[in-house]
Amino acid sequence: MYLTTDKKQELFGQYGTSNTDTGSPESQIALFSYRISHLTGHLKEHKHDFATERALKKLVGKRRRLLDYLKAKDISRYRAIIEQLGIRR
Repeated sequence: MYLTTDKKQELFGQYGTSNTDTGSPESQIALFSYRISHLTGHLKEHKHDFATERALKKLVGKRRRLLDYLKAKDISRYRAIIEQLGIRR
């Protein structure tokens, strides 16, 4: 499996406040970004996997909603996570 418990804890520790911080928007955005990059790689090889394509679109939408929430709540945290992950709108 591509997403192990150790990898999740590493992502949460790097982008959240601690290794067990699973609820902050920053840690969830980082997790979604990791999953999006994995699915994008999968779709480059399997162009006709439409179920995965749908799942990817749903993940992108979830990440977009979280980013919009963070932008409305605290613009400095939004800019920090955008810069850390290399995401641009």
